[in-house]
Amino acid sequence: MEGVTFMNPGFFWLFLLIPVLAAWYIFKRKNQTATLKISSLKGFGTSTSLLAKIKPMLFVLRLLALSAMIVALARPRTVDVSSKTKTTKGIDIVMAIDVSASMLARDLRPNRMEALKDVAENFVDGRPNDRIGLVVYAAEAYTKTPVTSDKAIVERAIASVKYDNVLKDGTAIGMGLATAVNRIKDSKAKSKIIILMTDGVNNTGFIEPETASDIAKEYGIKVYTIGIGTKGMAEFPYSITPNGDFLFKMMPVEIDENLMKSIAAKTGGKYFRATSKNSLKKIYDEINKLETTEIEELKFYDYDEKFRPFAILAAALLLAEIALRNTVFRSFI
Repeated sequence: MEGVTFMNPGFFWLFLLIPVLAAWYIFKRKNQTATLKISSLKGFGTSTSLLAKIKPMLFVLRLLALSAMIVALARPRTVDVSSKTKTTKGIDIVMAIDVSASMLARDLRPNRMEALKDVAENFVDGRPNDRIGLVVYAAEAYTKTPVTSDKAIVERAIASVKYDNVLKDGTAIGMGLATAVNRIKDSKAKSKIIILMTDGVNNTGFIEPETASDIAKEYGIKVYTIGIGTKGMAEFPYSITPNGDFLFKMMPVEIDENLMKSIAAKTGGKYFRATSKNSLKKIYDEINKLETTEIEELKFYDYDEKFRPFAILAAALLLAEIALRNTVFRSFI
């Protein structure tokens, strides 16, 4: 029977008695049979009655009844397990992603933006019990997805992130952080987190990063900062051809790590440097471990006992054996 478990599997050891009882019965039957040695059987009839031949079936019925009784004692049953999870410590997270033209640099494969999107989607997938929002920024910033528990919406929003002309090019770290703070500051969650990602230096915007980090600290928001880009030189886009293709050339990578470290330290977060897609994945894995959500899982077990048919079968076999022994086979006992 599929999906059947046994409450008392130890009773199956009793099956070892079956061959012992069978051997005992055969031995006893042989000893109860009288023997006579004669030189010839010609003067005796050799036919045996049908009842005498099938008499051992009484013992077989008893063994079958014993087997069914053992299975019944082992308590076979099926179980339907249902679970209910309760988040006892929820976390609200806003990811602020730099979408300036420099995010198309090719030091991460295929480029910084695509590598980030791939890792960020996996991160969202691994946080099923948290609410997550998305902010994108360049010289300006806007909320692409408000904080939501619908992971499909967030993942589609991340997949659609790209460099375009919607935002003026530049890197306004203060604007990106301030917009993220505004999305999460009124959250009732036990913990509020911002993951701020950039690959450059703050060069525009009317809100200073220091001011935005002060506001984050005031609202008890922890900011994890990530600097994206290899150390040294990288292929950066510097021009667009008439047909819309980017032209690339080697340029020095500049990330204001002091600023990113300051923002993280002020708000109780941590700064990371991602020089490859693999290191970026490890960073998200570390943040995932640092910010855990406490989950209370309640499991409900609905047992369906299956021993009754075996108990009924055992009783029926015993009754059949007793009835046959006292009726049909009475004269042979």
